[in-house]
Amino acid sequence: MAEATLEGPSLSMLHVTVPSEEVGQQIAGALVEGRLAACVNIIPGIQSVYMWKGKVERDEEHLLVIKTQSTLVPDVAARVKALHPYVEPEVVALPISGGSASYLAWVAECTTHKTA
Repeated sequence: MAEATLEGPSLSMLHVTVPSEEVGQQIAGALVEGRLAACVNIIPGIQSVYMWKGKVERDEEHLLVIKTQSTLVPDVAARVKALHPYVEPEVVALPISGGSASYLAWVAECTTHKTA
């Protein structure tokens, strides 16, 4: 694949862990239908080890990988927190610095609100 630089709006990829596929499907659907995300991958079978209230916890979770415009990250985070069953869900955004030019353009197009 030829290297492609990002042109157009700045894009981000977010990682969100969820307790089940059902919760992942609910959040993914809401984000894509609301044009807050172009695509959400739901990756099953991850193991999370984390500190919570002074105790080491271990859980099986699913990982959501969310692609969106960087300007929408606060809106995505707010929507995830509104739908998520955890008190403090993981919502971590990483900048996308490059990739397939046509794919990145598609992400931007899918997350751009159209006006009539």
